[in-house]
Amino acid sequence: MTSRVVLASRNAHKIEEMARILDEAGLHVEVVGIDAFPDGSVPEVPETESTFEGNALLKARAVCEATGAPAVADDSGLCVDALNGLPGILSARWSGGLVPGRSTDVGNLELVLAQLGDTPDDRLGAQFRCAVALVLPDGREATVDGEMRGHLVREPRGSNGFGYDPIFVPDGETRTSAELSNEEKDAISHRGNALRALVPVLRDLLPPSSH
Repeated sequence: MTSRVVLASRNAHKIEEMARILDEAGLHVEVVGIDAFPDGSVPEVPETESTFEGNALLKARAVCEATGAPAVADDSGLCVDALNGLPGILSARWSGGLVPGRSTDVGNLELVLAQLGDTPDDRLGAQFRCAVALVLPDGREATVDGEMRGHLVREPRGSNGFGYDPIFVPDGETRTSAELSNEEKDAISHRGNALRALVPVLRDLLPPSSH
């Protein structure tokens, strides 16, 4: 028998990534997104907490309650050293739509670069952080973290990414995250690292039939 885990996402890439990582670890788990359920049955959850972990737990709890299945949710963002860890949990809405004529992603990226205009290149260290939460119907919960350290560049490069990927160069790389293939990024990304950290937690908490 295969256990089902609901990932609190409609992003097919996230769903495939989690399924692949669990399969490679030998866990026989069916991973589905919230689109697998009727429209309106899984609520949209405002991210009102002050930490990545808190927001991930909010979403996982809501999805678990709505579906009756083990639920996994993530929250992630860019933390810039010179900005004291910001934009952090505000990464997805950093510019607040204040950059005229730009999409949210482009506006966010351009605002961060503008705020770092007087910062020397050797102080452009940053990291992507991700928290992943697991909530089970019996009330048990767990969270894990992942990160990807690197530095920012002043000109966006690459098209295989979103958000701040075009200005983030991971440690050990000369390419931005947006210049990496999906496979290369999954191997080192903050979310990939967090999902791999989730494997032993799932192995301990899910029924033996999923192993």
